Amino acid sequence: MARSKSRSTSSSRREPASSPPTWDERLIQWLLPWRKELAGLLLFAVAGIILLGLVGLTESGLLRLLTSYLQRLFGWGAIPVALIVAGVGLNIALGQIERPYQVRPSQLLGVELLLLAALSFSHWLFGSSLSQALQGRGGGLIGWALSEPLLAFLGPVLNALLLTGLVLWGLALSFGVGWDRIVNWLNRASVQLLIWSNELEADVAEREAAMADLSDDAGDEDQEVLETPSPVGSGRPDELIIIDDSAEGVMSSPPRRSPRLPPLTLLEQGTALAMTPEEIDDKKRLIESTLQDFGLPATVTEIRRGPAVTQFGVQPGYIEKTGSDGQSRQQKVRVGQIASLQRDLALALAVTRLRIEAPVPGRGIVGVEVPNDETSIVRLRPIIETEAYQQIKAPLTVALGRDVTGAPVATDLGRLPHLLIAGTTGSGKSVCLNALITCLALNNTPEQLRMVMIDPKKVELIRFNGMPHLLGRVETEGERVIGVLRWLAQEMDRRYEAFAQVGAKHLAHFNSKMVDENGVRPLPYIAVFVDELADLMHAYPADVERTLCRLAQMARATGIHLVVATQRPSTDVITGLIKANFPARASFAVASNTDSRVILDSVGAEQLLGKGDMLFLPPDASAPLRVQGVFVNDREIEGVVAFWQAEIAAGSEGASETGDGESEPPWESLIVKEAFISERDEMLEDAIALAQKRATISTSYIQRRLRVGYPRAARLMEALYEMGLVEDPKEGGKTRRTLVDEDDDPLEDYLDLDA
Repeated sequence: MARSKSRSTSSSRREPASSPPTWDERLIQWLLPWRKELAGLLLFAVAGIILLGLVGLTESGLLRLLTSYLQRLFGWGAIPVALIVAGVGLNIALGQIERPYQVRPSQLLGVELLLLAALSFSHWLFGSSLSQALQGRGGGLIGWALSEPLLAFLGPVLNALLLTGLVLWGLALSFGVGWDRIVNWLNRASVQLLIWSNELEADVAEREAAMADLSDDAGDEDQEVLETPSPVGSGRPDELIIIDDSAEGVMSSPPRRSPRLPPLTLLEQGTALAMTPEEIDDKKRLIESTLQDFGLPATVTEIRRGPAVTQFGVQPGYIEKTGSDGQSRQQKVRVGQIASLQRDLALALAVTRLRIEAPVPGRGIVGVEVPNDETSIVRLRPIIETEAYQQIKAPLTVALGRDVTGAPVATDLGRLPHLLIAGTTGSGKSVCLNALITCLALNNTPEQLRMVMIDPKKVELIRFNGMPHLLGRVETEGERVIGVLRWLAQEMDRRYEAFAQVGAKHLAHFNSKMVDENGVRPLPYIAVFVDELADLMHAYPADVERTLCRLAQMARATGIHLVVATQRPSTDVITGLIKANFPARASFAVASNTDSRVILDSVGAEQLLGKGDMLFLPPDASAPLRVQGVFVNDREIEGVVAFWQAEIAAGSEGASETGDGESEPPWESLIVKEAFISERDEMLEDAIALAQKRATISTSYIQRRLRVGYPRAARLMEALYEMGLVEDPKEGGKTRRTLVDEDDDPLEDYLDLDA
């Protein structure tokens, strides 16, 4: 009985069961997770109704009161405010939906700045007063409150500049444009302005030339002599052919170029200087009379006008010779006799330097090259637009200049395959390098061509820093240059290993196979420019000569090409090994015929005029070709560099990874390794290789294998221990267990850990 009583008591104390939730409680619980979205939807609906009331599509008492207050406060800006509120509400309502675009707080700030500046502008420009602002005109009360104090404090000019700056800043923030993109736009604008200015200058020059042609007398007989061969019997004692090939091969329409490449309008047009008929007649007469005075009858039969020199083609005549039998015979003047009168001809023509080419290859004349009174500047753009340049159709085509006839001279750097340039200071050597680099940058994207530049003088090539074709930056320190050259040798070996795996013979073959079969990105060409070889050879003769020769011997097939320049073409700089591996050479003006023989294996460079006048010796030519080099000014270089910087900045958000010329160069780790090794021991790498191949190692083993003394071997063992490659020796033991495998790169790992 007691147990049943206790049960009844406990059951009476049990709480009654909870009642099920009502429908409104269930609705609230279901809507509670969506409270933010519902609030955003409500905000969007209210803003939409206000917008309809502002444009007059609906009205009510409360709505009319609300819209009147908004118009009084914001003026015409009430409609943009309603749109902004509707946009904010819609963005909150769609918060749980994945969207490809997210509104950032900086964009909202930009829209607010833009709206406030526009309200102030409208109040100021339309001359609204406080009474008009109260009526909802102009920028409303907010526009009046912003405009009046600023106008009174700053004045109209500064007020306009401030508001314009706020508008631009608001636009930049609204569209998510950062400062890097703004700088990119400014670069593009500067490039476009440069293009327009060059086009305007070209149009002005064409109009001036047309006016000059109209003003000339069309019946001038001397002018006709310049354009067409003189007919026999026209008053001249012989048939004189005057040739001006400065416009030879010019294409009727500009060549088609990829839209990714810089436009040719970044370059300036050249203007050729015409030789007057009086100048032609005077020099022709002096040459013939001087030769006649020395008993060498000859006739000038050709005149070829170049940018810097004019070549007079002299046809040797005949002299009377009496034989042993007393009979007179006609004997032709020997070519060597005319060539020996070089100084006498220079004296008669009153020129500082004169060169005689005896004979001219392919033509039966002796060429007397006389400097012009005025030198024409050879520009890059006219040569690129010529048919001779376009017919080469190679990615590494470069324009060199114009020869003595005025014809364009261009070559393929890939076929040279390396170029050695020499010349005294101020002869045009560095200008030639700038022209070659600019030409390659005009015709190749960073994916097709990368460049390595070495400039110990630190003044010529640094203007190309930041160009995306450039690997790293222009190297100017001598101790880093050795690391650059060794990296190039390693890159060459790496490419040969890749070629062997797919059975390719050269870079073009490898790229075609890899792109067709695997769809991978092709390997780019690498052009290496060294501005001053003499400085490097003086500081590091063995390393520079050995690495340069190895690259010149083997790098052609891998797409690595060298252009090396020096102002001291002596035998200790241009050694026999370097000359043997650089078959293509160009010599500007040098000090003596000894220097000319060193660079060209012949004399003649000492007679050059300087300022771009050079002798170019291709690998397949028997004699050098005289060329007036291309001149590229600073504005053209800056335009090309700015164009590529703008292009890379515009495409930086894509998948292209071409670099921007400012990233860490690929040879940086190699330079750090060499610096680390030089501080300790040059044979440290060999000791590391021994440790990688064995499970145990000892000091005596290092001594035997590396053939060094015991103290040096002990220092190498201590260096291995400091790097964590061998364990601490046991008590009384000499052999240590190695802690590195053959697949590891312990030196790089240690340097990274130490950094």
